[in-house]
Amino acid sequence: MDLNYQQHIPTDFSDNSKVWIYQSSRLFTMSEAFDIEDILTDFIANWKSHGAAVKGYANLFFGQFIILMADETAATVGGCSTDSSVHAIQAIEKKCKVDLFNRQSLAFIRHDKLQLLPLNQLNYAYENKFIEEDTLYFNNLIATKKMLLTEWLVPIKNSWLNARIKQKATL
Repeated sequence: MDLNYQQHIPTDFSDNSKVWIYQSSRLFTMSEAFDIEDILTDFIANWKSHGAAVKGYANLFFGQFIILMADETAATVGGCSTDSSVHAIQAIEKKCKVDLFNRQSLAFIRHDKLQLLPLNQLNYAYENKFIEEDTLYFNNLIATKKMLLTEWLVPIKNSWLNARIKQKATL
């Protein structure tokens, strides 16, 4: 599995560009990926904030993550423009019959494959060596382009999950 996603992130966006990551409850099919590409392309072409065009970017990564990015150096993304992005994601959700808003599902790379794990099974998975400190984790809580480039795919030991695992282990 090629994990070099950084090469697909636009270089002409500010490091402070806002980022939203939506993780699908399953891998999209090839047909769905083409439909998603059309929806995202149309959304980005028409994304506005207070009447001004938003410098936006959207892409599907690893067949399971939709990443939206807005460079606010030209136009600030306000509530209505954020709402419009959520509506685009909801349209994808409905069309593909997936959940893109479940923040209780964690994604890892294990045996060169993307694996999902419910948050409530984190400690069980760690105790039974399904995941370890060096297991790569998709930290979907990141908020900027700079964080996307450096903190999205990190070993568990370098993420917020590490403290959660350690805390449970000491109880």
